[in-house]
Amino acid sequence: MIVRIMGEGQVKLDDAHFVELNKLDDELLDEMESGDEDGFRRTLSALLDAVRRLGAPLPDDSLEPSELILPSEDATLDEVRQMLSDDGLIPG
Repeated sequence: MIVRIMGEGQVKLDDAHFVELNKLDDELLDEMESGDEDGFRRTLSALLDAVRRLGAPLPDDSLEPSELILPSEDATLDEVRQMLSDDGLIPG
């Protein structure tokens, strides 16, 4: 799956990694619902770090369609809230 981190670029992630990413996504959703700004910051950073660590960066000139778009690390709680679906940022 091709994942875009806003403001950074794209990475290719193997579907096997989505179990780990979904755990972080669930934590992020819980923190957003409770208004835990510190927890939200920590978990968003951990989620993006995991995508960077587990994924293979695509070249900057690559124009692959992104199947998943994640917010930048400096996104606000409200900005991320607008990006959410019922499943959080990561479907599944």
